[in-house]
Formats: sequence, structure tokens, C-alpha cells
Amino acid sequence: MSKLKTLKGANSLHDIAKILGFKPKALAYILYKKGDAAKYQKFEIPKRTGGTRTISAPSDDLKNLQSRLSELLQDCVEEINQPKNFSGAISHGFRRGHSIITNASAHKNRRYVFNIDLENFFGTINFGRVRGFFIKNKNFELSPAAATVVTQIACFENSLPQGSPCSPVISNLVAHILDIRLAKLAHKTGCHYSRYADDLTFSTNKPTFPIEIAKPVEEEANKWVVGDDLNTIVGKAGFAVNSAKTRMQLERSRQDVTGLVVNRKVNTRVEYRRSARAMTDRLLKQGKFYRKQVSVDENGNEVISEVDGTVPELNGILSFINSPRMHRIKSFLERPQKNKEHSRKINAREVQIAFPLNSNETLYGDLLFYKDFHAPASPLIVCEGKTDNIYLKAAVRQTIGKFPLLAEKPRGQPIDVKVRFYKYTDTTARILNLAGGVGDLCKIISLYGSIGKKISAPNSEFPVILFTDNDSGAKGKGGIFSKMKSALRGKPDGNEPFYFLGGNLYVVPTPVSANGDDTVIEDFFDTQTKSIKLGNKKFNPAKSGFDSKTEYGKYLFAEQVVRKHQDKINFAGFEPILERIQLVINEHAKKLAG
Repeated sequence: MSKLKTLKGANSLHDIAKILGFKPKALAYILYKKGDAAKYQKFEIPKRTGGTRTISAPSDDLKNLQSRLSELLQDCVEEINQPKNFSGAISHGFRRGHSIITNASAHKNRRYVFNIDLENFFGTINFGRVRGFFIKNKNFELSPAAATVVTQIACFENSLPQGSPCSPVISNLVAHILDIRLAKLAHKTGCHYSRYADDLTFSTNKPTFPIEIAKPVEEEANKWVVGDDLNTIVGKAGFAVNSAKTRMQLERSRQDVTGLVVNRKVNTRVEYRRSARAMTDRLLKQGKFYRKQVSVDENGNEVISEVDGTVPELNGILSFINSPRMHRIKSFLERPQKNKEHSRKINAREVQIAFPLNSNETLYGDLLFYKDFHAPASPLIVCEGKTDNIYLKAAVRQTIGKFPLLAEKPRGQPIDVKVRFYKYTDTTARILNLAGGVGDLCKIISLYGSIGKKISAPNSEFPVILFTDNDSGAKGKGGIFSKMKSALRGKPDGNEPFYFLGGNLYVVPTPVSANGDDTVIEDFFDTQTKSIKLGNKKFNPAKSGFDSKTEYGKYLFAEQVVRKHQDKINFAGFEPILERIQLVINEHAKKLAG
């Protein structure tokens, strides 16, 4: 049964609790036993445009409950839209596959861009409106009892609170009728319309802007007011325009929508990029930077001060700066799938040709290298692919107590894993050319030379450990042992427990066998584990060339055998590998102390 049908069939708190994966008693306790002071914590944050915004942050258990409700309602929205073959949206806030970028993209390169804000958007959507929507809306039509419980989960002090995970999706549902009416008005007057939360935007290339939506004030230059038709539609939908935030942006000036410039292409503001570049430059040189912070004093006045910045904050800033370009690349990749005449997928090389790295991406790459390699927050283990990560993570957890520098389990507490495993992502593939695969360990050594030489800040107290098989692939031409040759002034033989390449960079190979033969990581599993069959297929650790009809490879072994059955696997064979990793952590600490 679909999730929407399941929700429509609910008739009690017990039913809603079951759908959300909660015990009825736990749900009842959160809704009816906990006091408001225990449910929410209130605080104010300054708005970018001035003034403050009150945030009501839910307690952990309530936040978990609201997050599950949000996911459920988003699933329901997708079910509702699927039969209509509807993939686009008028509202872009807090929707899967949509963002401030998709919202801004609808208004790029326009003669006129007109913005308005809705007054007290979330506060206007009160308990009665939410409950009435879920009962009366033809797509939901919930029972009164179910609608009441859903609304009690969502609302606080008779409205949708800012800070709740489910307020955004519910506000979109309630405001949908407003979006439909405004989209019709925009179509009739030759405009484009979109909404992101309480931010409404209309744009057009017509010679004059339609007075139904906005009109200039003759007595005051550059001042515009909301048109009668727009004002009437907003009022009838149960909202109100915040007249203090009405603004018209003409093509000869900078036009921005939800914080992004849209004059020719969607981009971040140049001042924002310059500030990010300055902060990154200072971090790479000194190992610290400062950022501006806006606060409110006891008199309600905004105060701008400098505070210590953090690497995660700067990572978020540079990721945001890079996001419009990543959106354009994603659109480029999706083009062949939309064109019936060309079904061929675009490869990575074509993307690189069409979108060579720009200065913002290069800067982001410098930060990513600093964050992950030059100054990691904990010992970092880098494997060539996902399968080795799965093996080593499981081995660390299943040998708890034997290697205290890798993981510990305090009494009554969950396991504290003290090492981190490098995660390859689309961003690392694009920015650092690290996608996870053969040769990536060599690329990381090269990055220490190319990007590392830009950094004068001190290295981290934690090592970066490149973990590799000790086989012909690693020792052959183009393998990691050849790459290590210049740093070590001679090609390593693979017999040492680890190799120090300088700074905080180490290489740990798998131990050679008792006979001195080459090894790969799968050799350290016991025979019983490697004998496990999937169906009638047996495991073959070869990287290629196995018979797919009778054998399965490393990926399925990692996912279906090791990950699923790690609690039952004997990882004693991995202890020599883990000893080497712990030895490196100890050795690096000694170097710093010395």
C-alpha cells in the first residue's frame, strides 16, 4: 500500500504512531505529557535584511518525530504528483530536487525582477488552517482524528514554528492554492513566478511591468508598490504582503533572487566570493581565520564583530559558492536523457572539456585538501575503494579493546571510533579528481606536491595513512610504490610496516605472507568467511576475469557478506594490519613531540 493511502486510512493516534515508527505511548508522551518548555527552546537570530527572527527549536525526540512526519509528507507529495507526470514546481523551498538555485534560475536574464515577502509566513498558518487542510484537501482527506494528531505534531503556540523540520513541507501544502492563483496571474500578464518559503518573485522581459502585479510610485523614484490583483490574491489566500520588503530590480542594476545574482547567469555575489577567498587564504597561511558575526545587543541594535571561524563553516561557504556551477553541470549531464534522439550518456571527459575548473573551484580544492589531508581532525585512512573501507571499518569495530588508538568503548557508551575513513564523493571527483579507484593513492601523493606547497600553516597532529595492497599492481609501473620512490629516494620493497613520505603522510601496505609472497587485503579474511556463498556463487577476489554465472566479486563480498555479517566474522587475521595503523599514529605523535 502506498504511504498516502496508509496515511488516509489512519483513524487514531495509534495509527499515526505506527506509520511514523513510534510507539503510541512514546508519541502520546511527547504530545500530551511534556510541557511546552521541554518541547521547544526559543531564541532569536538576526535576519540578513535586518531585524530578528524567532526560532523555536524542538527537543531531540520531538525533532525526530517531526522529521519522520516531514519525510512521510514529502513521499505523499511525490505520489500525488507522479500520475500527473509533474516534475517541476512553482515553490522551490524545502522540496526534494529543488533549492534556491532552481528558484533563482527561473528569473535569470530578465528586464524586470520584482520581489515581495509575505508577512509572518509561518505564524499565519495556524492550527485550524493546518488541521482543516488535511481534512478537506482532496489529495489527503484525513480523518478528523488523524488530522488532529498530525497538526499537534506540527504546531506550537497555534502556528507552524520556525525551527521545526515539518513546518516547511506543510507550509508548501497550505500555500499551494496561493501558488496556483499567482501562477495564473503571472501567465496572464506575461511574467514568470516562483516562491521560496515567504519570498515571492515575478520577472518579465516585457517593455513595461504589468500594473496588476506592481506599479511605480510617481512621487518617489525607484519605489514600487504591490498591484491590486496581486494584493487581492494574497489576501484571499490568508496571507499578507510585507510592504517594507517590496523591491523592483531593473536589468541595469544588480538583480538577485533568494541571495543569488540572476542578471546573466545564476551566481553568488562578488563581495561574498572575495570574502571567502580572503578567509581561505588566511587559513592556508596561518591555520586560522576570522569571520564577521552579526548579533543583537540589549537595545535591539545589530552589532558586527569578528570571531574565530571554523573549517566546516568555510567549507559550507565555498560549497555554496560552487553550487550554481554544479547545478549547471548536472543540467548538462541530464540533457541527453531528455532528448529522445540522443540516448548516449555524457562522460566525465566531456564534462571537463565543457566545464574546466574555474578559480572558485580551484580555491575550493585548496580548502578540501587542507581540511581532509593537511589538517584532518582525526587520523585519516585512505583506501583505493569502498570495499577496503568496509573491511577495515568492520575490523576496527570488531576488535574493540585491542587497538585503543583506533577505537574504544567506554562503559555504558557506544563505540568511539577514533579514526576516519576518506569518503569519495561527486565533489572530490570533480574538484580533486579523486573518485575512488586504482591510482587515486598516487594522485593524493601528487596533491601533497601541487596543493601542499601553497600551504604554510602547520600540519595537523594527526596522520594521513594511505592503505594499499602489497601486490604486483602496487609494485608495478605506475603503482604507488613507484610514486613513493622520489620521496623515499629509492623504491620500497614492501617489507616495512609503514613508509613515511613527509609531513603527515604515511603509506601502510598489507603485510607480506609468511613465505614473503605478495598479499591483498582479502587474504586476511579467514577461510570460512571467504567460503560463504551467495546463492550458488562462490567468492572470487580477482579484480576482473571471474565467471559471473558461478562467482561473485569484491563488491558483493563487501556489501552482502562483510557488512551484513560482520558481528559473526572472525577478524583476527586483520590484527597485523590494524597494528601497523596504530603504529603510524604513535609514530606521528612522537615526531610532533620531538
